Formats: sequence, structure tokens, C-alpha cells
Amino acid sequence: MLSYQHGFHAGNRADVLKHAALFSVLQIAAQAQHDWLYMETHSAAGTYDLNDKLARKTGEADDGVLRLLKKRPADSPALQAWLDFVAERGPQAYPGSPKIAQHCLGEKDRMIFFERHPAEFEKLKSAIDGDDRARALKEDGYNGALKLQPRRGERLMVFLDPSYETERDMEQLAEWLPRAMKRWPKAAFLVWLPLFKDERELEFGQFISSLDYGFVAGTRWVDTSEKDTALEGSAMIGLRTTPAMARPCYEVAETLDRYW
Repeated sequence: MLSYQHGFHAGNRADVLKHAALFSVLQIAAQAQHDWLYMETHSAAGTYDLNDKLARKTGEADDGVLRLLKKRPADSPALQAWLDFVAERGPQAYPGSPKIAQHCLGEKDRMIFFERHPAEFEKLKSAIDGDDRARALKEDGYNGALKLQPRRGERLMVFLDPSYETERDMEQLAEWLPRAMKRWPKAAFLVWLPLFKDERELEFGQFISSLDYGFVAGTRWVDTSEKDTALEGSAMIGLRTTPAMARPCYEVAETLDRYW
């Protein structure tokens, strides 16, 4: 939705699983013998200042990535690698998914980032500026992505991370993904899934994960609020991904389950 700004939630517990898993998958992907076309349908700003007014209004990063940076779990090399990457940039430049992709992918890989929100798009353009591998497009990611095809010798990977502010967000993704998988029969897909207190995502998640082989890696925590819409977990679904991509995601999820 055009009202959504991820800066309020950047670096929270949900982001930790999402970004650590994405970092792990893309590090494995970069070792492939072919080039990648990597696309994101909902890229947001690309980088975040965890000390700015949006982040401080909620303080969600304090109990997420900032907590982990102060007291790191020692039993997950994959999580440690992502935390090292975050620590190098500092809290004033917390890296979102576009910055993760820029860091992990190779010099011959291409990246296309879609974002409709006007303010977020301007921040995204600034975040990826100077990288000839990357393009930011101000249009609906679902429509825009379907217009594109990987070049000969490239394999496509699509990361889907909508806001999930309404149930329509789930419906749209559930309608779009089978079409996209048919259009790109060799493409890999990554879908981030929030886990709510009332489990409204359960049927949707089961449907998405049943579309093809892959993995589901998630972590849950207890939220003490009485809101049914409260976030109680975070999961990454991989479709047409390799076992090597799945392993570090499971490791991260299991470590966070113990940590939270």
C-alpha cells in the first residue's frame, strides 16, 4: 500500500529473520556458474537510519537487530555473517534487501527494484546510486515484473515482500505467484511471510509453500498485546531453491527461536 513506510519497522525481529535469510540465500546464489537477474516487487527505501524519527517512534529495532548486535548468539555462522555486514554499516545505514543484494551478488548479475511509494522510491534511488548492475523502477512490482524476462544465460530470482497491511495483500500475492511461476518456469522465488497472533496467514502460507519444491524457515516469539493483528513471528518461503540455500535459513531460524 502507498501509505506504508518500512522505516517504522526497520531492524525489528521480523526483519532479522527476513534479512539474515535473504543474505544467506544470495551468498549461495552468487556461487552459481550462471548469472542472475534478481528482482524485488516491493523494495522500499533500501537503507534505514535506526536513529531517525520513524524508527525511534516505534523503537522496534531495539528488540531486534540492535539487541542481537549487543549480545550475539554464537551458534549460527550464517547469522553472524549477516550481523557482521550490518555492523560494518552502523545503525545510521541499516541495509534493507536492495543493499543486501548489491553486496552479495556478482559483478555480472543484474538487479531490478520496484517501489511505488514516492518518498520511498526517492530513497531507493539514492541507496543504489552508482551501481550499474541495479535499476529502480517506480511502478507496481507485480505488473512491472511480468513485463520482463531474464537474458540468455541468466536465471531469475524474485523476492516478494509486500506490506501485508490488509488481507488483500495476501490475495494479490496468491493470485500473482502461480502466474509468475508459469511465465518463468525456471525462476526461483523467495516470499517473506509475517506470522500473526491470530494465524491469519496460515492457509495462505500453506498454499504458497505447496506451489513447488523449496523450503520454509521461520521463527516465532510471544507477543503480550491483546491485538489479533500483533506480529508473533517471521518466515521465509523458498520456491525452486536449492538445499544449499535452505540450510543456512534453517540454521538462522532455529537460532532465533532459541534467542527470542
